[in-house]
Amino acid sequence: MHVHASHGVGGSTGRVLKISLALTAIYILVLVVAGIRAHSLALLSEAGHNLSDFLALLLSLGAVYLQARPPSATKTYGYHRAGVLAAMVNAVSLVLVSFFIFYEAFKRLRTPEHVHAGTMIWVAAAGVVMNGVIAIMLYRAGKDVNIRSALLHEVGDTVSTAAVIAGGWAILATGQYWIDSALSFGIGALILWSAFGIVRETLNILLEGTPRGMRVDDIQAAIASVEGVNDVHDLHVWSIGSESHALSCHIAIADIPMSASNKILLDVKEKLHDDFHITHTTIQFEHVQCEVAHGCVMPVGDGHAH
Repeated sequence: MHVHASHGVGGSTGRVLKISLALTAIYILVLVVAGIRAHSLALLSEAGHNLSDFLALLLSLGAVYLQARPPSATKTYGYHRAGVLAAMVNAVSLVLVSFFIFYEAFKRLRTPEHVHAGTMIWVAAAGVVMNGVIAIMLYRAGKDVNIRSALLHEVGDTVSTAAVIAGGWAILATGQYWIDSALSFGIGALILWSAFGIVRETLNILLEGTPRGMRVDDIQAAIASVEGVNDVHDLHVWSIGSESHALSCHIAIADIPMSASNKILLDVKEKLHDDFHITHTTIQFEHVQCEVAHGCVMPVGDGHAH
């Protein structure tokens, strides 16, 4: 059993998420009150969008604390996947919010309501500032998929609230209230687009697919280039968390003493770390043909039959 120390997220990320939660909660209340008073579906859509942001930030905050917990005898990898699961829930919530907005916007297109464009503009302007500040803080806080899912929520909000400002001016200039519903469709489409990328990445991690940006053939070739390596097979690469990658493989070497093979092992691990940022490795050395009975059943590349 391999138990490695957890690489916890710093306290600064937790502070950023707490500040973002407080600001988002206040803005949701403003949007709901202003949306009802202005009869603006766009503002109410933004309230729903920001509510999903609030839940996303809350999930991200919980995941930050879980990821910081050390590995145990029953959780030997620690809780790295907590952030991945939070990101998946966030993305699914975005999809649901977007379809609800589409439904409400379609109803408003059929029966447009009088909209107070001035209220739309000043509330949306406040939202652009707030969401922009939160997005900048999250961008500086971390790069893992959990934080990036929350960041995507905020970037989407910043763009959509900016569109509400433009829509408010257009309503003032033309008196066409259907613009409010059209804006809602655009906001929903933006939400849906931002969710798909996160869903795709988190599913790949949960299904233990090859990490984003890596190719198994390139990794195999890099290992094979190390002096003393005769063959590489049964190679598997996956992600424990969004920023933590693992590898296992069988490497064929000459029949040499353990002291000599240790040099090969160190060189392979150094290359994996430097070229692919893979730090968790399980490598089995062999000097005879690998047998199916030993579990070597999935060769990688041409010319291997096990």
